[in-house]
Amino acid sequence: MERKAEQLRNVALIAHGGSGKTSLAEAMLFDGKTTTRLCKVDDGSSNFDFEPEEIARKITLSTSFHHCTWKKHSINIIDTPGDDNFLSDTKLCLQAADGVVILIDAIAGIKIGTEKVWNFANEQNLPRIFFINKLDRERSDFFKIVKEIGNTFNVKPTPVFLPIGAEDDFEGLINLINMKAWIFSKDGSGKFKNAEIPADMLDIANEWREQVIENIVEVNDDLMEKYLEGEELAQDELEQTFFQGLKQGILLPILCGSATLNIGVSHLMDLIVQGFPSPLEIPSKKVTKPDGTDEKEIKLSPDAPFSALVFKTIADPFAGKLTILRIFSGILNLDDTLYNANKDIKEKFGQLLLLEGKKQKLIDSAGPGDIIAIPKLKETATGDTLCTPDDPILFKSIKPLPPVISYSVKAKIKGTEDKVFSSFAKLLEEDPTLRLERDQVTAEVILSGTGQIHLETTCEILKRKYGVEAELHPVTVPYRETIKKAVTRVIYRHKKQSGGRGQFAEVHFDLTPLEKDSGFEFEEALVGMNVPRNFVPAVEKGLNEALHSGIQAGFPVVDLKVRFYDGKSHDVDSSEMAFKIAASMCLKKAIQEASPTILEPIMKLEITVPEDVMGDVMGDLNGRRGKVMGMDSRGKYQVILAQVPMSEVLRYALDLNSISGGRGSFTMEHFHYEELPSQLAEKVIAAAKKEE
Repeated sequence: MERKAEQLRNVALIAHGGSGKTSLAEAMLFDGKTTTRLCKVDDGSSNFDFEPEEIARKITLSTSFHHCTWKKHSINIIDTPGDDNFLSDTKLCLQAADGVVILIDAIAGIKIGTEKVWNFANEQNLPRIFFINKLDRERSDFFKIVKEIGNTFNVKPTPVFLPIGAEDDFEGLINLINMKAWIFSKDGSGKFKNAEIPADMLDIANEWREQVIENIVEVNDDLMEKYLEGEELAQDELEQTFFQGLKQGILLPILCGSATLNIGVSHLMDLIVQGFPSPLEIPSKKVTKPDGTDEKEIKLSPDAPFSALVFKTIADPFAGKLTILRIFSGILNLDDTLYNANKDIKEKFGQLLLLEGKKQKLIDSAGPGDIIAIPKLKETATGDTLCTPDDPILFKSIKPLPPVISYSVKAKIKGTEDKVFSSFAKLLEEDPTLRLERDQVTAEVILSGTGQIHLETTCEILKRKYGVEAELHPVTVPYRETIKKAVTRVIYRHKKQSGGRGQFAEVHFDLTPLEKDSGFEFEEALVGMNVPRNFVPAVEKGLNEALHSGIQAGFPVVDLKVRFYDGKSHDVDSSEMAFKIAASMCLKKAIQEASPTILEPIMKLEITVPEDVMGDVMGDLNGRRGKVMGMDSRGKYQVILAQVPMSEVLRYALDLNSISGGRGSFTMEHFHYEELPSQLAEKVIAAAKKEE
C-alpha cells in the first residue's frame, strides 16, 4: 500500500514501566494483519522488545518502531521505554509522534512514570488518549482509575467506553457516544459481536454519557448553545466535534481493554485514525536559519522543500550506524543530496529503510510523516536537522534528560582499554544521555547515566555488540590539599656526592595560602647572584610536579603561593635536575609546617519532590552534611536548592528514589571546594595510605 501523508498516523505508546505498552503494540500489529499471530513479551517473541537485554529483563530499553494498516490508513507505532532509567529515549522519540496513547495499569493506577510521560507529551503539545489496560486482571478497577486521571492531571475525564464485567468476567465494552455494546471472544483474536447494553448498566452508562456530552459540547460554541437550549444533538455532529476536540488536545478520551486478550484494541485503532491528526494537520513547525536567526514556520506539505529531524541513532556493529529521522516536509528520494544544517555538510546515502521492529524494508522515497532510517551517515547525530542545500533550516531539538549517577569505568581485561573506549564512543552516539569523560584530578574515566540499570545495561550491550567487557567502580572523590598558614624562610639543600660529578642546589622559599580556587602562584624574587637565573625554570618545574601529589594523602595541592627569594649554587655540581629536586623537597618541607588540610568538592543540587516527602528529603540532606540554600514551588512539586559534599551523594539517585518512592528527581553540578572536617580528613588520609 502506498503511504500517503493524509492517511498516515504517527502514534507513540507511553506509560510507566510494566503497563503493557509492548503488548498493546503487538495486538495492533496483529489486528492490522501485519503479523499472523499475537506475539508476546513474556515468551520473547515480541517484534518490539527484541534485544537480548530486553528479553532477559522483560522491559523495553530502547524505543522501537513498526507499522500496520487499519481502515485504509497506515499507523506508525512508536513503542517507548517506561522504566525511569530509559525515559530520556522516550522524551526524544516523542519528537516523531503526532499523538500519544498513555497506558495506565488498571491495578497499579497512576505512577510517577505516568506523570513524567504526561509532562513530556504536554511539553510537545501532543493530542492524548488514555487507555486503561489489564481490566481482565484481579483487583483491576476502571472507575477508580478514571477518578485518579481527573485528580492527578487536573482534567475533566471523558471515558468514551465503559467496561462490561470486571476482572475474570471482563468481556466487552459500551460506547457512550453512540450507546452501542460489544462482547469480545477471549481467545486473543480481537473478534467481537454486537450486544445489548446490560440492563444493570443502563443507569451508569446514561450518567456517564451525560458527562461525556458535556465535555464534547465545550469544544464548539454553536453545539454548546444547542445543548443548553435542550435541542437534540445529531450523532454525526457529536462525533465530528469529539474528533476535533481530540486533535486540538482539548478532549482527553479514556478508552479501556486488555492488550493481552486483544479486547478494545481495534476500537482504540479506530480512534487513532479518526481522531489523531495526519502529518499534514499538525501545528506548523517553527524553524530558524542555521545561524539561529529569522524564525519562521514551514509548510508541512509534500510540495515544500525537504526537511527532517534526526531524533534517534542506533549503533550496529554489522550494519553500521542507523540514523532515524522524522520527515516534516517535502519528499526524499534515493538520488537526493542530504544537507546537515547543524554541521554545514552534505551527506551521501545509498539506502532508505522503513523500520519494522528488528527488520528493515528498503524503500525508494519518503514524504511528510514518514519515520525512516538511513544507514552509514558519517557526521549526522541525534538532534541534527537534515534538509535541502538550497533552503537550509534548523529545527529546535529537545534536550535529553541529564545524567544523575556516575561510576568509574575500567576495562575488565588488561590491554583492551583502547577497544573498550572506542566501543563506548559508538554507544554514546546511540544514547545521548550517556556521558564519558576523564577526571583531570583522579585520571579516572567516568561514565554517567540516568540510573544504575542504565549503566549496567550499557556494559551488557558493550559486551554483546563489541565483544569487550568493562567494569563499574565507585568514583574516587577528587579531594585536594592546601595550607592554612603562611611560613617564611624555609630552606632545603640538596647535596649528593657519589664519586665523579656531584649534585648541589639550595633553595629558600616563603609559602602563603591563597583565596579559594586561586590555583598556584610562583614568584621569583631573587637578588644578587647566589642562584644563576637559568635555574629558575627548573625550580618552577620542580614545584609544579610536586603539586600533583600532596604530603598528606597524595592529592593535588592548590591555592598557595611560593616566593623563591634566595638559594645557593655550585659552579660544577649545580644542575637543572638538582634545583628541580631541591624545589620539590623544599615545598614538601614547607607544607608540613604550614598547617596542611584536605579540601573536598561540594556539589550544587536542585531537587524536585512532592510536598509530602519534602521533610524526609531535607532531613536526609542534613544527615549528609548538606546545607539547604533555598526553596521554590513548581506546580505540585517543591524544589530544594542545596549544597552537599560530593562524597555524600555518589549514589544519591538510588537514595532519593527510595525516599520519594520514585517521585523525586534532581540535577547536580560541581560548585566549589571546602575544607574537610578534621575527623573525616583523618579517615581519608588513612584510606589513601592503605591504598598506597
